[in-house]
Amino acid sequence: MNPVYYTSAIAIATAAGVVLRPFRWPEAIWAVAGAVLILALGILTPAEVWSGIAKGFDVYLFLIGMMLLSELARREGLFDWVAAIAVSYAKGSPRRLFVMIYLVGVVVTALLSNDATAVVLTPAVYAGCRAAKVKDPLPYLYICAFIANAASFVLPISNPANLVIFAGGKMPPLSRWLGTFLGPSIAAIVVTFIALYWSQRRVLASDTVADKVERPVLSLPAKLAGVGLLATAAVLISASAMHIDLGLPTFLAGALTSIAVLAIMRQSPIEIIKDVSWAVLPLVAGLFVIVEAVNHTGVTSLIAEHLKAISEHSETQAIGIGGISVALFSNLVNNLPAGLFAASAVQAAQVSDRVTAAVLIGVDLGPNLSVTGSLATILWLTALRREGIYVSALDFLKIGVVVMTPALLASLLVLCL
Repeated sequence: MNPVYYTSAIAIATAAGVVLRPFRWPEAIWAVAGAVLILALGILTPAEVWSGIAKGFDVYLFLIGMMLLSELARREGLFDWVAAIAVSYAKGSPRRLFVMIYLVGVVVTALLSNDATAVVLTPAVYAGCRAAKVKDPLPYLYICAFIANAASFVLPISNPANLVIFAGGKMPPLSRWLGTFLGPSIAAIVVTFIALYWSQRRVLASDTVADKVERPVLSLPAKLAGVGLLATAAVLISASAMHIDLGLPTFLAGALTSIAVLAIMRQSPIEIIKDVSWAVLPLVAGLFVIVEAVNHTGVTSLIAEHLKAISEHSETQAIGIGGISVALFSNLVNNLPAGLFAASAVQAAQVSDRVTAAVLIGVDLGPNLSVTGSLATILWLTALRREGIYVSALDFLKIGVVVMTPALLASLLVLCL
């Protein structure tokens, strides 16, 4: 059988395994199994498999640093303190609490990346809901998942996938970035809020929020963890402005903050290391290998030719087709490897900046359709499972269709104007 068919079958089976999680096995098992099968069948050589894994090295460092910071902040009570403040400002109103969490999510995503929103904000929101004694925390937790992708192209650092699309020193200066993406970002954020609020309106109408919540004392380790998060935001913005990869700075920020806090408290790092969701790393690595195999089939060149032909005929048509197609594709294989795949096609097609921007919007915003569309959503699911909350792929899809579809169309429309 043609290797293309083998590769396609493995890619489809891997995507299905990650999304559906048969036997409730973790997503990472299916991604790694797909990568191992690619190697075992000789579709890729060991060197090519390693090349695929290595393409995610910066992402691995970024995730490790952010997960260390998150686990440290959670353990030291920083999230409980932040949550108590948010609840007190909500003054007993579920709607006001919903709006406040959404605004915080926009800021965290823009300045710390969408993965940080999933890893850092989700535990804080759950802690706030628990302190406020809300009946159903899911409407507030859904914010963390959807805003993580909707606000992920405000700045270049807002999503690691942005750096993948503009790899090779092609990242535009910040002024040009804002000129291109500020309008579509505002459209995505506003429309996502309206659609998500509408989808949760009945739950919010019947919910209750405690108007007085005891604010815990912020300990010195918690303060240091907070300083570490703020310093990480500053480092990421500076690194982005200087065209420096974000992985190593984030890893160093997370590691140094953790070491400082543990040294002050004279604690062992074993507990923090044990509680980090390490399974995310082999999941990402496996998906990168799958995309590397797909690239070797020649499909990338074929797509590039079609995209170039459409773009030469009508840029507006290319924006619509490119953005929507990539959005759907990102939900099948995850947006980080999809970003690599799309970046290769865009560079080969040599399309305009606006068509490239449409592809990036599809990579960033499109994953709001499914639980495995982006790494941020997978991290969000992991955070929920730690609290004993489970959201099925079907339940998320029902909301995702309502929320993602109008937001994507609005963003692409603004881009065309």
